[in-house]
Amino acid sequence: MLARGFGPRQTIVSSDGAVHRRHRAPLNRALSTARSAAVLPYARECARELVARVAEAGSAELVEAYARKLPGLVVGRVIGLDPADVPAAVHGGYRAGELLFRPLAPQEQVAAAEDVVALQQLLDGYVRERRARPREDLCSDLAAAAAPPGAGLGEEQRHELVAHLQNLLIAGFLTTSALIATTLMHLLADRRQWELLCADPGLVPAAVEEGLRFDSAVQAFRQVTTRPLELAGTRLPAGAALLVAYASANRDGRRHEEAGVFDIRRAANGRHLAFGHGAHACPGPHLARGQLRLTLELFTGALPGLRLDAARPAPRMRPTLVHRSPEALYVTC
Repeated sequence: MLARGFGPRQTIVSSDGAVHRRHRAPLNRALSTARSAAVLPYARECARELVARVAEAGSAELVEAYARKLPGLVVGRVIGLDPADVPAAVHGGYRAGELLFRPLAPQEQVAAAEDVVALQQLLDGYVRERRARPREDLCSDLAAAAAPPGAGLGEEQRHELVAHLQNLLIAGFLTTSALIATTLMHLLADRRQWELLCADPGLVPAAVEEGLRFDSAVQAFRQVTTRPLELAGTRLPAGAALLVAYASANRDGRRHEEAGVFDIRRAANGRHLAFGHGAHACPGPHLARGQLRLTLELFTGALPGLRLDAARPAPRMRPTLVHRSPEALYVTC
């Protein structure tokens, strides 16, 4: 089924050296501090509307009603998607994530692959349209840089651009959705922490950093060694596949006092690896932090009585080794 879509190509995640720098440069520009700040008023407007819907309903499942929706709208805005196309893009991105990180029965794999191909075709349409009629968005920037002015986009260039945009979508909303849902879950599970935050909005920046540290959205990532090396006393050849669980460093008691305790009074010093480290560190930390910050500000300000729905089962985390997020988060107001 995936063969009907666009074949895999190197992206910012899978490349190194000069190729990595070429892929990363437009993202660094699009997700800079200044440009992230410029999109946050739109994010706040979207978030305020979503919170109002929760308040009006009196209860909600926040993963679907809020945590999935806000980051999708925001990353869609950055890329340049029509808001009407965002739900389909988000759905296709989540299905791609399931193919990558979750065990699926064969029939479900086929269904997920169909959704991923539909996403790829949607993105290809944007690539070709923005190449012909550019706008002020990331898709236009990528399409413009892919070939000399006046030249058309070849098949290889289209494959690369679709792979790049698909990767950005997954990274842009999958992780931020997980961050929002998981942080709200921990706050609501500890009533004292939630009430403390409601009483003192000045604690929001610290709560953002504690959410990032305590239960990072990306817990680990697969890596392949490029040369023989010794790691913690184990000799590894070139080409060895590893699962690097770098988020475990965020619970290191040598670096964080009472590392296993979720505490929003902890100093907000950003000393964690929630966004990775080095050349492959996440290029969009400002946008992710901004969305979580305004989420906490709006929910605590508008719905201080928000609480986990006692009539529903306790939240369960998604069954993956990579992404941390509750499958559902039922609340009442």
